[in-house]
Amino acid sequence: MASAAAAGAPPGPAASRGRRSRRSVTGTRKAVAALFLLPALVLLGALVVYPIGYSLVRSFMGASGHGFAGVDNYKALFTDDSIRTALKNNVIWVVFAPTVSTALGLIFAVLTERVRWGTAFKLVVFMPMAISMLAAGIIFRLVYDQDPHKGVANAVWVGVHDTFARSSAFPKAHPGRESPLVAQNGGFVTRAAVHAGQPVTLPLVGVAPDRMPGGAKKAVAAKPQPSKITGTTWQDFTRGKGVGRLGRPDPSELGYAGMRIEAVKDGRVVASTKAAGDGTFTLPASADGARLRLPASNFREPYNGVEWLGPALVTPAIIGSYVWMWAGFAMVLIAAGLAGVPRELLEAARVDGATEWQVFRKVTVPLLAPVLAVVTVTLMINVLKVFDLVYIIAPGSSQADANVLALELYRKGFAEDQPGVASAIAVLLLVLVLPVMAFNIRRLRREREVRR
Repeated sequence: MASAAAAGAPPGPAASRGRRSRRSVTGTRKAVAALFLLPALVLLGALVVYPIGYSLVRSFMGASGHGFAGVDNYKALFTDDSIRTALKNNVIWVVFAPTVSTALGLIFAVLTERVRWGTAFKLVVFMPMAISMLAAGIIFRLVYDQDPHKGVANAVWVGVHDTFARSSAFPKAHPGRESPLVAQNGGFVTRAAVHAGQPVTLPLVGVAPDRMPGGAKKAVAAKPQPSKITGTTWQDFTRGKGVGRLGRPDPSELGYAGMRIEAVKDGRVVASTKAAGDGTFTLPASADGARLRLPASNFREPYNGVEWLGPALVTPAIIGSYVWMWAGFAMVLIAAGLAGVPRELLEAARVDGATEWQVFRKVTVPLLAPVLAVVTVTLMINVLKVFDLVYIIAPGSSQADANVLALELYRKGFAEDQPGVASAIAVLLLVLVLPVMAFNIRRLRREREVRR
């Protein structure tokens, strides 16, 4: 009975003091925690919460910042052609840039585990991350230069092209005064038929001395041969007024080395040859009575490569520069995740007869799925903010075709004085980032639950 009464009795002074003491300690700890968090909360409010709130309010205002514009600024997001182009390009960026960067990072991370100099390779691939976006933009503006003598991309492309289809050395050549040649289908043909034993002259002008072929020699007049067609094709021009003889080779004039000459009868080529270094050529007796033609292939313009920064390719070209920078970031994170993969699972798969491709596809990639998700989500958020590369690499003539939302925000807010529309674009970017952030938070929570 005494114990029951004691159990129902109110707590004594000691117990009450203990509870008050615990509450006091808890309150003190919360106060200390709040004091430590206060500077961060102030900065977060000043640098994140306030700008977001102000941008949201500003997006409903007119250009002056005082009049209420309603949803007009948001209507412009779907009616303004430049914003629609930027939105379309952002979709391309979000789909391809993170995917390609993550895929390359995965390949590099897996392959560098099997090569002797893997660490050095990782260092080289990661090095672009140390370069600012501004510097990378300037580098790739030069890489994509249209002139093959300046742009590395076109230098390589032109080199490969000219290996299989060499350009002509005479793109600007054409007949001069009193020439026996007339234009035909991009090339030139003699006015009259030619005959054996009568040397033919095929003079041209228009090729700069420094553009003449390397094998060009001093032009000489061809010697007649009774049963063959002979002739000379050369640069019929000598510097100086009244110097040189028109229609005949002079000592200072060079032959068109490699010029192709065709003998044509009734629209059909019956013989062909190429001029020697001194411009002379010889055709067989079958060319007797034919007209000589210099085909259009002799005058084909040099191949200048691809217009990387033109309207059609500017966005893929800039995405390529982004991948060059961020593939190293993806590789380092994936390599760190790969280091934690149990080797026993990989060896067990190989012992069971799995090929290396099957081990990679069915064991390595599934085990790296959380890391791949982190890298992809991080790059997607980063891509939505891309501005520097597009602004620097895209020339003025195609910048509108390469436009993205972050660049359009800058243009509307500062170049076109439409702060309301710029604020609406900022809110749109925030809305686009929120689903990615929500996915990331859910993934982190699931991982925490799994660890528990």
